[in-house]
Order: sequence, then structure tokens, then C-alpha cells
Amino acid sequence: MAFWNEDIETMPVEELKAMQLRLLQQLVERTYRDSPFYRTKMDEKGVKPEDIKTLDDIRKLPFMKKTDLRDNYPDKLFVRPYEELVRVHVSSGTTGKPTVVGYTQKDLDNWAESLDRGMTSFGMTKEDMLENSHGYGLFTGGLGVHDAATKLGATVLPTSTGNTNRQIDLMCDLPVTVMAGTPSYLFHIADVCDQRGVDIRRDTKLRKAIAGGEPWSESMRRKLEDRTGIKVYNCYGASEFSGPMFLECEEQAGFHVWADLCLIEVLDENDEPVPEGERGAIVVTMLQKEAFPLIRYRIGDISSLEWGVCKCGRTHPRLQRLSGRTDDMLVVRGINVFPSQIEAVIGEMPFLSPFYHLTLDNDKYMDRLVVEAELNEESLTEDMVELTKMANTLDRRLKEILNIKAEVKLVLPGTLERFEGKSKHVTDNRKYD
Repeated sequence: MAFWNEDIETMPVEELKAMQLRLLQQLVERTYRDSPFYRTKMDEKGVKPEDIKTLDDIRKLPFMKKTDLRDNYPDKLFVRPYEELVRVHVSSGTTGKPTVVGYTQKDLDNWAESLDRGMTSFGMTKEDMLENSHGYGLFTGGLGVHDAATKLGATVLPTSTGNTNRQIDLMCDLPVTVMAGTPSYLFHIADVCDQRGVDIRRDTKLRKAIAGGEPWSESMRRKLEDRTGIKVYNCYGASEFSGPMFLECEEQAGFHVWADLCLIEVLDENDEPVPEGERGAIVVTMLQKEAFPLIRYRIGDISSLEWGVCKCGRTHPRLQRLSGRTDDMLVVRGINVFPSQIEAVIGEMPFLSPFYHLTLDNDKYMDRLVVEAELNEESLTEDMVELTKMANTLDRRLKEILNIKAEVKLVLPGTLERFEGKSKHVTDNRKYD
């Protein structure tokens, strides 16, 4: 078993938590000193840096929310002057003002360190060639993965997004062994390979992939792995953290969240910690960020955290696969519905591809949910009895999971839109005049 930083990655849990406390105390002290925004929030709550004496005392600190980041656009949350920054990234801002994140050199080094630990944990080495299909530029994925792979010593092929046929040509012509991209784009590449008669197992050296940038289900991963022969490792992160940061090891038993870089709380609806292993809302504190401190940030993701030592030997906590986002939740006829629930059901169906779209509208104030799901090539048939049987199977399973009735539409392979970056699965046309 290889390690990038064995002393840290296998540190006893008691020592890790002691380190977390020291780093938390230092973070709170310098943020209180340097950030007018967070100092005001702490003062309003009546808490001072010296009040943080144990890890449990983190609950005395105020939360940060996405709206705080937008309200302080563009750079009011920076605590370092621009002459000390070496990079700035900007989120897409699809639901409001974008988030602007600044980085010192140490911030970039820690980001690369986090990914290098993860890459090493699933067997990536300097002998690999990485085809990086994440977008380069303001989006954090491309440059973050690029920097880490370069630091690891791997050869990087910076294809970025788009031009899928050329990406496949390069994958065939060069000794590409690892690919990075969104799950939906990896599926799209598999589709185009099938259309061109390219067998990934036979015609390429590609054997591993890093998939991130959007949530996806375990059943979807198994479909992609069975179809392509690629072992796919999930990636978790956000531009607010730095970018994609935490990867699965070869055990694929959760994201290794490096405790010296990040402290994660999992809270219930009353903001109380849930028992270890139970799901709740994730709250993130980045312990070593210099330019853009993040303390008790409500990221909006739902998951669980486990501290048990992984079979790979690493002692850091593991964040389990996300089961939705609080801000992605749809309320349909009074029922909470997460797109990830629907994606998981679609992944169970052997006759469906991973592509789907949800459309919401209302007629006389009654919500209507339409689920369009794409047949795969193997299941394409003109037999109406068989098509009806497949639609009914999906319909029944969705009703079991969602507790509401959805309208199911099976569509032809290749019908639904493909996305090179993050996929968009929901169109909400409801009106409440």
C-alpha cells in the first residue's frame, strides 16, 4: 500500500483530533483578527477565540452560508491583500452572484496535497498519464486536478471539455491510463465510443477515472464500470473549499477527508450532531485556508461521516456518498423529493441509460412531475407490451421511493441533452400566480 504522506495519513485518531483542535484554535484566532465579517458574527454570538477549548466548542461559533458569500461579493471575505494572492477562481453563479475565491501559494499547495494523497490512495503514480476533461479557467476542477497530477509526477494531457471525438482519438493514440471528468461526461464518452466502434478495454490503456463535479449514484458507477472496464473513483469538493479535494481510495468506501485540512460536522435539522454513521447536513470548516477562511460553512450536502480505520490503513474520517443536497430538494405535492433519489432508481433499471430529465409544472395548482428516462441500445424495441412493462416497472419503483406518483416517459437512446460540464437534470415550469 502506497502513501503520499504516510505519517499524516496513518496518524492515530487521538493525535489527529488533537491536531484539529490546535488548527481550529489558530484559524479562529486569525480569522477573528483579520475578518471584519466573521468578527462581527462572533461578537453578535458573544464568543471569543479563547472560548474554543475543545473540538466540541466549535458549536459555539456562528455558521457561514452561501448567501454570506454572495452578499460579500466580490472579495469582502478575503483576509489577504491581492499582492499575497497567486490565483482567483470564480463559480458559475447559476443561482445568484458567483462566489469568488482567492488563493495564496500555501492554499494551492494544500489543495494539491489533498488530491495527491487521494490519487496515491487508489494507485495513481508518476507512471500514469491523466487525460483531464475538466474545464480549465474559472472553474476549479481543471487546474486543481492538473496541478495535483503534475505534483504527483504523472503526465497530464489537458484536453479540457468538449471535442469528444478528439478526446477519444487521443485516448486511443496515447498511453492514457487515467481520466478525470464529470460522471455524465464519462458516460457520454462511453456512448460515443460505442457509436464509433471503439472498445475501451481493447483499444486504450484507460483503466481508472476520477469522477466529480456533480452528484451521482452507486448504481450509476457500477453501470459505467461494467460497461467500460474502468475503475471509477468518486471525488468531492466545492469551489468554496478550494475545489475538488477529497477522493476515494482503492476500497471505494467513502471520501477520505483529511483531518488536518478539513473538519466536518454532520448535523440534524436542529443543528445538533448526529451519531457517527447517520446522515445529516454537512457543515465544513477548512482548517488551513489563508486567503478565504471558511468556518462552519453550510455546504448543503447530505451525507454521513465514519471515523473507523479504513482497510487501506488510513485513519482519517470517511465521508459517505452524498444522498442529495438541501438546496436541490424539490417539494412536489407537499413531499420532499431529491433528484438523487430518482437517479438511484434509474440506475437500478438494466434497460435504462444513465441520462434522465425531470420537468415540473402545475395545472390548477396541482404539481405534475414528469420523469423522462432514456432507454439503452440493448433494450430498444418496437414491442409495445415490452415498453409498457418497462415503463410500469420504473413507475412502481419511483412511487415506492418517492411516495408520490410521477409520469414516466421512456425516450429513445441519444434523445436527452448531454453536458460536457455539470449536468442539468431539472426544469421547473411551475407558476404560482
